[in-house]
Amino acid sequence: MNSSTVNIPLLINGINAFDDNYIWCIEQQTSALLVDPGDAAVCIKYLEEHSLTLRAILITHRHPDHIGGVKELSQYCKNKDLPLTVYGPSKEALDVSDIKVNDADVFNPDGLSLTVQVLDIGGHTLGHMGYLINDNFFCGDTLFSAGCGRIFDGSSEQLFTSLNKISQLPEKTRVYCAHEYTQANLSFALTVDPTNEELINYYNNVETVRQQNKSTIPSSIHLEKRINPFLRCHHQDIRNSVESHTHSTLKDKLDTFTKLRAWKDVF
Repeated sequence: MNSSTVNIPLLINGINAFDDNYIWCIEQQTSALLVDPGDAAVCIKYLEEHSLTLRAILITHRHPDHIGGVKELSQYCKNKDLPLTVYGPSKEALDVSDIKVNDADVFNPDGLSLTVQVLDIGGHTLGHMGYLINDNFFCGDTLFSAGCGRIFDGSSEQLFTSLNKISQLPEKTRVYCAHEYTQANLSFALTVDPTNEELINYYNNVETVRQQNKSTIPSSIHLEKRINPFLRCHHQDIRNSVESHTHSTLKDKLDTFTKLRAWKDVF
């Protein structure tokens, strides 16, 4: 597929859904692309209030709060005689996808002047995909600010590998996850890494932001590599903390990550 695009500026706005979901709307002039639209009603309201035409949908994984609105949005576009293309992971049985995507795919959605690069970031679910658009990475439930997703049908090794892959993106990359989990994640992160000054400063900043009911997302690769314990399993402070908590000697970074994720599961 042709990966050349005209440089038309993008706007990225979050549409709030359910208790803490973000549905990301990528806007280019009057065209729009939605990422993980779990709720069609809030999306349609946003599109109409901003006079936007929906051109494409990106799905990161199969969970209902990420795909629940796709069929209704497809019908909404059909009723308006508007073409819509839905992209979703090839490894997950998604009957709402028009095109199944795989790791390293690159495509240009019709009606938009932008290039989407696909990254396999499985672990939360087996076939979870992420989407890189310019310096913006849409990672669904794999990476959160100061945290990471639970493991469902993926494996600890798979999620660890995916997080390492994400951490290799340029540090300026903005990270758009799908939930406002930052405060809860920071409480755990500070338990694991209590002397990390950058983490303490970020915690204080997030407290102020959330008191104003503002979003903490996007984060950045630069920030996450410094404050997110799940990206810092190679640091001795994290290893020491996990060993102290589990009363065990850890074998390697994967063992550290596995026991750290298990600790967070019951935190």
